[in-house]
Amino acid sequence: MAKKEFSFKGMSAEELKNLSVNEFMELIPSRARRTLKRGFTDEQKKVLEKVRKNDKDIKTHARDMVIVPEMIDHKIKIYNGKAFVEVMIVPEMAGHVLGELSLTRRRVAHSAPGVGATRSSASVSVR
Repeated sequence: MAKKEFSFKGMSAEELKNLSVNEFMELIPSRARRTLKRGFTDEQKKVLEKVRKNDKDIKTHARDMVIVPEMIDHKIKIYNGKAFVEVMIVPEMAGHVLGELSLTRRRVAHSAPGVGATRSSASVSVR
């Protein structure tokens, strides 16, 4: 089975990379378009500068930043509240927000109750 070719609104990944932010704004949904129209915050501008300089170690707390075409094929470490999660930006992520890629909550896995936890746990064998 042949691998499906990527396209974003009829554009290939290379065409998408060559778009300016204003041209890209016309292709994305209204929520992301409104965010970009307001302009980047200072922290977001710092991330974009590092992307443009091709820095290897890009770390950010700006989870609300919209992924623009310039960021494609870069590794960005996004803070999830505890640690920085490294994410490789691929063309499919364009128009999404960095925070969507670095989850802040983990699945809770409960184990057996501890000794003296409740009265009902007294009947559970200690072994």
